Amino acid sequence: MHQTVKNLLNIKAEIKTKLDQLKYNYLPNIVAVSKTFSLGHILPLIEHGHVHFGENKVQEALEKWSEIKKKNKNIKLHMVGKLQTNKVKSALQIFDFIHSLDNLKLAKKISDEQKKHQVKPKIFIQINIGNEVQKSGINKTDIYDFYHQCKNLDLDILGTMCLPPYNSNSKKFFFETEQINNQLKFKELSMGMSHDYLSAIEHSASYLRIGSKIFGERG
Repeated sequence: MHQTVKNLLNIKAEIKTKLDQLKYNYLPNIVAVSKTFSLGHILPLIEHGHVHFGENKVQEALEKWSEIKKKNKNIKLHMVGKLQTNKVKSALQIFDFIHSLDNLKLAKKISDEQKKHQVKPKIFIQINIGNEVQKSGINKTDIYDFYHQCKNLDLDILGTMCLPPYNSNSKKFFFETEQINNQLKFKELSMGMSHDYLSAIEHSASYLRIGSKIFGERG
């Protein structure tokens, strides 16, 4: 068994233990964030039956996944990095989910391109949950207005996404994002990475974006 598959199974076992402790009756989706990793690391997971994968660069995703997705129709590819408006047309050719909708200009561009190409990606609104100047995302106080603008643009918004401040107590920010998600009556929530996915589960994260814990550290 390939190491990436072993790692994935260990993570699933940890998640199951955590869910049992919490007495939660749901199963989060694991997005295996495969950015910078070669197909040699990814194919064993596909053969194992894993379907959710994440990339953060459009060009890399197109080069790596175009052929694989033709052969494996059930694979769902997630854009987990910042999406530039000039890359939207290309992104819609390959990505099924976008986790990083962070401004109105981008929302309008996705709306235009999805009409042209008859595709409709599933989208998470990125909240700047820590009010960090250097980070993308919609301000917490603007999220409600922004969501209504997205609905008017006919975007398929599933939920919100957050990236807590680095070296912070993630739980506090997960709790806050969960509250916002619930107020907006979203069913899905994208949060939790390799170092904090078990905390994210405590706050109903339904998509966990896990990279290094599956693939190892990047070079």
